[in-house]
Amino acid sequence: MPFLPISKSEMIEQGIDRFDFVYIIGDAYVDHPSFGVAIISRMLEHYGFSVGIISQPDWKSDRDFMRFGEPRLAFLVTSGNIDSMVAHYTAAKKKRSDDAYTAGGVAGKRPDRAVTVYCNKIREIYPDATIMIGGLEASLRRFAHYDYWKDEVMPSVLVDSRADILMYGMSEHQIIELAQRLRDGEKPSDITDVRGICYLTEPKNTPYGAAECPSYSQVCESKEAYAKATRIQYDQQDEIYGKTVIQRHGDRMLVQTPPALSLTREELDEVYSLPYMRAYHPIYESQGGVPGIKEVEFSLTHNRGCFGYCNFCSIALHQGRRIVSRSEESVISEAEKLTKMKNFKGYIHDVGGPTANFRKPSCQKQIEHGLCKGKKCLAPEPCKNLEVDHTEYLGLLRKLRKIEGVKKVFIRSGIRYDYLIRDKNKDFLNELVKYHVSGQLKVAPEHCSAKVLDKMGKPHIEGYKEFQREFYSATKRAGKEQYLVPYLMSSHPGSTLKEAIELAMFLKENKIHPEQVQDFYPTPATISTCMFYTGLDPYTMEEVYVPKTPEEKAMQRALLQYFKPENRRIIISALIKAGRTDLIGKGPKCLVEPDGEYLRRQNNRSNTAKRGQNDKWQNGKQKRKRR
Repeated sequence: MPFLPISKSEMIEQGIDRFDFVYIIGDAYVDHPSFGVAIISRMLEHYGFSVGIISQPDWKSDRDFMRFGEPRLAFLVTSGNIDSMVAHYTAAKKKRSDDAYTAGGVAGKRPDRAVTVYCNKIREIYPDATIMIGGLEASLRRFAHYDYWKDEVMPSVLVDSRADILMYGMSEHQIIELAQRLRDGEKPSDITDVRGICYLTEPKNTPYGAAECPSYSQVCESKEAYAKATRIQYDQQDEIYGKTVIQRHGDRMLVQTPPALSLTREELDEVYSLPYMRAYHPIYESQGGVPGIKEVEFSLTHNRGCFGYCNFCSIALHQGRRIVSRSEESVISEAEKLTKMKNFKGYIHDVGGPTANFRKPSCQKQIEHGLCKGKKCLAPEPCKNLEVDHTEYLGLLRKLRKIEGVKKVFIRSGIRYDYLIRDKNKDFLNELVKYHVSGQLKVAPEHCSAKVLDKMGKPHIEGYKEFQREFYSATKRAGKEQYLVPYLMSSHPGSTLKEAIELAMFLKENKIHPEQVQDFYPTPATISTCMFYTGLDPYTMEEVYVPKTPEEKAMQRALLQYFKPENRRIIISALIKAGRTDLIGKGPKCLVEPDGEYLRRQNNRSNTAKRGQNDKWQNGKQKRKRR
């Protein structure tokens, strides 16, 4: 099975006179199931629809958008695997110099806010064409949302893009139902009952019984209204009890239908059985290939969703909290395909997903009643109903290790250690350490301050300390030298300099020297981004401290790498500002040694104080003489 057509000549070769769908994408074309575009296009093909791919079109010209003409059913538009603004800018809003999803890693091959730009170009050329948008950028911008790069609240991407339908979430169910109904002659404006979509309508057509968010104008004017809207949106994202959600945008009503039902195990197996080429299109070979495939080329995704539900993560609003996993047979079959690929060296790089060691729902209650509204399964403490079981995942890993041609099976996507340590059976931990760690295991405590972790929606640090002890104990028993690499985040809402210093002290005490740290990045629609913008916790409406100035953000970031000589000056400034000069010195509890400037200031203060004392003594002496 070849790649889907990307040119008119390939279209003709495959005997297609007019495509059902033309797919406009912001990434280079990679036909691998780790890329959403590959899944959606192969699903459509599987159900009998023809699809042409236009990758990274020149948005300053009409030519690329007219390559295949107007499709029979609709244009599909996505920015690619990640939000185009995140692809272009760092957390400090500096332009990135590369792009992992572009051939040769070259930056600048897609526009800012790619979904909106692409759609408006299509609308100019084909005014009456049906346009459907999806992927992460569209999904997370489906409501009025705070845009970090503009530093303002923007309307739903449906408004700015002028698209007809927005598919949110993973979208396999939506795309097939929509495709079939469009093929059967339904107008996009009449399709309002598909789960997992958003559309705009006249207010008089607003469905009854919906949960209504404060309007676009209200969330622009009031941060309290914005926080309330965020909570409503999150509270209705469960496929069991989630309602239709509405939000007025001027003279139109944005309508979000209830979330699409999760795929069954059989359906997820079907998705991964499709005939992917598992490679980037050969057209990119001369440009050095597409870097983004390197991490996933020989990796296996066995699950979807995450009940970890961290506040800074977009998974809850995109993939959902409900866990769905593939059958062992499906994963093993894919692994066997890997062994036959010419570049396979015997190493499966990952068997994971959003969270590697989640294979089943967190409890049985959610199957019938949904996940608890406004609560988390693991934070601040694990729920008493949490069912911890690694048996099935461990069995899968054991079978993968036995496949002929497989030398090693690693786990590189996130392990939830707070879930792992609740497992009384230590077989998974022992085998993880013995067989599945490539020298370093990445985990994500993120912080050590309970105050900050509560705002992150993460468990408290005691769980990490317990896991750290168990990991190194198991490593010692296995006779290996392996290390934990903790992911850490600076400047998250709730973190003052005091908490940043607390984290630096924790790192020093535990001899942790992080090579990389991440500044909090306010990406669209997360709960943490709501706190960043409003200064309010949307679930308690309590005020939250937010570090925003470049100076303080730089201080918090530097404190996480207190051991780097180039950070000494800024750390000294941070400690002075926080009133913690006791941590400047050469003692074992000090974070940083004084530099020349600090010593000069101290000497000047000391000399000033001495002169003051001396002047005071002289004045007293003069007074005594006069008496």
